[in-house]
Amino acid sequence: MAKNINKYAFDDATKLKLGIFGECFEEWLPVFNNDIFTKKVYVFDFFAGSGTDIENNLGSPLILLDKAKGKDRKYCLKAQKEIIFIFNEALPDKSLELKENVDNFIAQCKIKNNCGNCVYDYRIENFDFKDIFSDSKINTILTNKEFGKFILLDQYGFKEIHDDIFRQLISFPKTDFIFFISSSFIKRFSEHPNTTKYIDTSKIKFEDRKPNEIHRVIANYFRDLIPAEKEYYLHHFSIKKDEKKGNYYGLIFGSNHTLGMEKFLKVCWKYDKFSGEANYNIDNNFASNSLFGALNENIKKDTIKREIVKLILAGEIKDNIAGLKYTIRNGCEPKLFTEIVNELEQNKKIERIGEVNNSSTNIHKAKPYQIKILSNGT
Repeated sequence: MAKNINKYAFDDATKLKLGIFGECFEEWLPVFNNDIFTKKVYVFDFFAGSGTDIENNLGSPLILLDKAKGKDRKYCLKAQKEIIFIFNEALPDKSLELKENVDNFIAQCKIKNNCGNCVYDYRIENFDFKDIFSDSKINTILTNKEFGKFILLDQYGFKEIHDDIFRQLISFPKTDFIFFISSSFIKRFSEHPNTTKYIDTSKIKFEDRKPNEIHRVIANYFRDLIPAEKEYYLHHFSIKKDEKKGNYYGLIFGSNHTLGMEKFLKVCWKYDKFSGEANYNIDNNFASNSLFGALNENIKKDTIKREIVKLILAGEIKDNIAGLKYTIRNGCEPKLFTEIVNELEQNKKIERIGEVNNSSTNIHKAKPYQIKILSNGT
């Protein structure tokens, strides 16, 4: 049986994971709340737990409810549409605790803010994941093109989010998801039948990869499951959980919209200013022999920057939209592309043709412009 983490105090790695969950959702909610083409918003937490740890630190369902208020309650006071939370916990005892904790949280929120009924609706469910995920009513919601959906999947281990589930997740319209996965365990037991029946480890190239890169490898495995013709965005964040044992876990976020990915990258780069993907020095940005951990270079940004410059000057990136999308697909915030084209133009290597906004990074709102290579742009 899986360890009941709610009976212990959350460790630092769990708090980081929950922090990213919460901030990702906080960035996500106003997008769909203000979207005139979205009729309802559904928030799913399919592995909700009991809601708190033994020290009453908030677990994912209460974090979602808390973040849904917004700073100074700016979200709930200005809710534009119906927003429904569906919390599922398979274990009956934990599900009862969850209901009590959610009810108490809502009641205390009403008292504190002197408000009437909560503008958000919520349901507590008690099903195994495979049963609730395949339920016809849930599936009707997930496949509805007029509903915005945020799916949180804080699974134990890795067996629940396998290839078929992933393919379903990326097929749902107006749906962003974030899931937790135990990457180190997949590598450690890569040939065990209990692993291979969920993950096709024969397609994962573990050899010659350092332990701290394992979550990257797992993220690339899922990335390869996305059909080549499908425009979809995936990013990951790796968490080193145990300093002595070197266990690496991580988050994988998926969105079929550039804005969703831009929001997630904003959160990731806040927590990791050098690679945007780990709570440790994944790219060896710091010199190991430096007394004060001096910066070697920003390896991730410098690598992607060189690639983008090469593609622009080779005529393979011909406009800003393609460049911005390439940037976020490679795990960097879109502002990096804007910085690159500004620099190339200042050095008279390119010219931008069209309406130019040097500060624009929001891809779906950006004014398209073409990139002309000048004769000396080699």
